[in-house]
Amino acid sequence: MNTPVPPPTPLSALQRRFHAVRDQTLALAAPLSEADCQVQSMPDASPTKWHLAHTTWFFETFILERAEPGFQPFEPAYRVLFNSYYQGVGDQHPRPQRGLITRPGMAEVRAYRAQVDARIARLFAQGLAPELATLVELGLQHEQQHQELLLTDIKHLLSCNPTDPVYHPPRPPGPVAPQPLRWCAFEGGVGEIGYGGEGFAFDNESPRHAVLLRPFALANRLVTQGEWRAFMDDGGYSDPRWWMAAGWDWLRAQRINAPLYWQKNEEAGGDPEQHGSWTSFTLHGRVPIDPHAPVVHISWFEADAYARWSAAQQSAPVRLPTEAEWEHAARRLGGRWAGGGNFQDSGALHPVPLARSADNEPGLQQMGGDVWEWTASAYLPYPGYRPWAGAVGEYNGKFMINQMVLRGGSCATPRDHIRASYRNFFPTEARWQFSGLRLAQDL
Repeated sequence: MNTPVPPPTPLSALQRRFHAVRDQTLALAAPLSEADCQVQSMPDASPTKWHLAHTTWFFETFILERAEPGFQPFEPAYRVLFNSYYQGVGDQHPRPQRGLITRPGMAEVRAYRAQVDARIARLFAQGLAPELATLVELGLQHEQQHQELLLTDIKHLLSCNPTDPVYHPPRPPGPVAPQPLRWCAFEGGVGEIGYGGEGFAFDNESPRHAVLLRPFALANRLVTQGEWRAFMDDGGYSDPRWWMAAGWDWLRAQRINAPLYWQKNEEAGGDPEQHGSWTSFTLHGRVPIDPHAPVVHISWFEADAYARWSAAQQSAPVRLPTEAEWEHAARRLGGRWAGGGNFQDSGALHPVPLARSADNEPGLQQMGGDVWEWTASAYLPYPGYRPWAGAVGEYNGKFMINQMVLRGGSCATPRDHIRASYRNFFPTEARWQFSGLRLAQDL
């Protein structure tokens, strides 16, 4: 039977992790008003209230319904109301209409969470069978994904407010260590990527398999906002040479001329020195762009166009890395690939420049955290891939079409959620997630 990979942690540790993850989701929602938690700003986003309820629905549906003696749902209507896309479970409320669910209110959703948590705690006290412990860990990994979605969705919602509201006070900036772009070379040959057998992994990370790598190099750091400004100033958004045909059509149809959340200061009565400058909306409100910070909120179309433009500037075979190249490079770093990375836990909630420290190394930097890195790889099954059995088998496999892979995690990703084999995926035009890029080139 093909089931999720069981967690290696003892049950007591799993129970502590259960409460920590569930509490963190509530903490992320704490700065928001009832109105903030209700509104859906676009069809691809979900209200905070829905995230809180859906992650609870997951535990109620896949664990309590299966294991609790005399199971009774908290509210039968929630089975449809807070189902996302699990056809094997039953019907779902239409995704674009989640913002119309004004009832239940936040108080009832919190009561729903509290009751389900208490019932899961009773199962822990009785002793969980290994299969149920595996599903609990899957539920926690699922909830951590929704923690990041909660932040991306509330950012999009708040950006629609002309008063530029602040979700969280900014963290004081640290000393910056601007670094020139350098290339880190890797030999070709046969390598391996995929889940290595330790800890949790989603089914789309398996099986581990051999890949043929030609000699390549990765940029030592992420592309910055200052470098993106150079692309814009050189007419990058108005020159079809750099764009895929579908990307050019998307660009013109959506009238896009900058990354999502960027806004040009063109107020005639403002500071003359600021006229023509750019700002970006963040979870800390609207701020001037930082030329040394990684560019963020770009689509795959934009990332690919920038790579093509950069190749022309350098007269070199510059491109986006493949996911196999990215993972091969990350594994060569060992445990250091995500060390010190800017994840959700740091509290920055925005990509930050490389900090100046004696620990700065000449090799690869920012592989973990800050932004999800677009790759040149389509989201497809690995050779020999098999989805999990049952309804949870709908988790990843059915999305393996019309998507591109991202790697590395972001400033909104919990640190203990990420690993070198983790495969994130989005459509080519998606840009509301915390996505950026690192360049690669052929050798």
